[in-house]
Amino acid sequence: MTSSDKTLSRLGLAMRAGKLVSGDETVLKSIRAGEAKLVVIARDASDNTRKKVADKCASYGVELLAGYSRYDLGGAVGKPERVLFAVTDQGFANLVREGFVQHTEVENIE
Repeated sequence: MTSSDKTLSRLGLAMRAGKLVSGDETVLKSIRAGEAKLVVIARDASDNTRKKVADKCASYGVELLAGYSRYDLGGAVGKPERVLFAVTDQGFANLVREGFVQHTEVENIE
């Protein structure tokens, strides 16, 4: 299993555990409420969505990770395409973050 597969699996596990929220308004609400420990956005999200979420994360000190396509993210949680997730549990946030670090390092090697 590759690191990207593990990361997507971890997102699916967080969803099944009820520790993942998706959708613009729900994610923004969780950031404002201090519930979001980590936010994941699809690399093909619109510029407007990316800016709105990045600004909100910066204001509230929530880490924002960008990667994977909307189809990869949706497939990870068993739903149609998804652009935005907030992980609401610190343990799951750490697991997802680890996978993103590995995923990013592998992708940037040329």
